Amino acid sequence: MEDRSIELTNVSAVYEGESLPALHEINLTIEHGEIAAIVGPNGAGKTTLLEVINGLLPITSGRRRVLGEIVTSGSHRLRQQIAYLPQDLAFDPVTPFLARDVVLMGRFAQLGPFRLPRRDDRAAISQAMASVGIDGLSRRPIGRLSGGQQRKVLLARVIARHPQILLLDEPMANLDPDAKSDISHLILRIHAELSLSTLFVSHESGPLLDSADRIVTLEGGRIVETAVTGARTL
Repeated sequence: MEDRSIELTNVSAVYEGESLPALHEINLTIEHGEIAAIVGPNGAGKTTLLEVINGLLPITSGRRRVLGEIVTSGSHRLRQQIAYLPQDLAFDPVTPFLARDVVLMGRFAQLGPFRLPRRDDRAAISQAMASVGIDGLSRRPIGRLSGGQQRKVLLARVIARHPQILLLDEPMANLDPDAKSDISHLILRIHAELSLSTLFVSHESGPLLDSADRIVTLEGGRIVETAVTGARTL
């Protein structure tokens, strides 16, 4: 069995229309079951790194392997195993989707095009929402929920998807202190219960950063430091 969930070897990447690389010769290995933090100043390339791992941004040089496979533009099946929560994803108050509809979106890869949810899909949705304590919000419009509740809906969507890798971009952004603590411990529980490999971007200290097995510091699109802590706690 492949021990590495993510393996980047001398990876560089450039956004379309740009001349300077957003990432420079990145070497990074994330083992199965590991939780790793990506830190650094604004513009360091932290979000870009998540996009490269998820296959959203092509690389210009190097080798990119995820779950033992080379990532290409056609790696749709592989990306089904990756759950990605973009930075500061929030919903407008008039967004028409109910909370359960948003969680259902996590099952789209399993459903395939033009297929209606089956009994097991509905069961996965119910179980996911119950596991993060929002089963009572299933019929509430997502835009009417608090920031912390919306973040829990998105985490329920992750659980319903049954991924192997979880990528989080600033998961505590714009939350109050109580919600930040709640979401941090919820992410740690999901990581442990689903045996995920988790990579998250963070600007702040707290339970999630304290529990990281590895802290990777980016500056100017380069990794300038990697600290292996082994400090996983729940």
